[in-house]
Amino acid sequence: MPDEDVIERINALAEEEHSLFALESRGEATSKERARLKEIQVQLDQCWDLLHQRRARRAAGLDPEAAAVRDQDTVEGYVG
Repeated sequence: MPDEDVIERINALAEEEHSLFALESRGEATSKERARLKEIQVQLDQCWDLLHQRRARRAAGLDPEAAAVRDQDTVEGYVG
């Protein structure tokens, strides 16, 4: 998967996230929409992690295609 595909996915998820944030901020989000918002946030973290892995592998002279999506527990467990 090329980096551009990952970036397109990030952009699509971010647009959906912004729409759901707008509903939530107005108090109009349903429980299903709030659950979807949480799913999106995890998927965004996974996409960003994948993109960082790909870039790091490329910078190290390794195959970026060997990067893989990490599970939710891993990407949500990072400490900044």
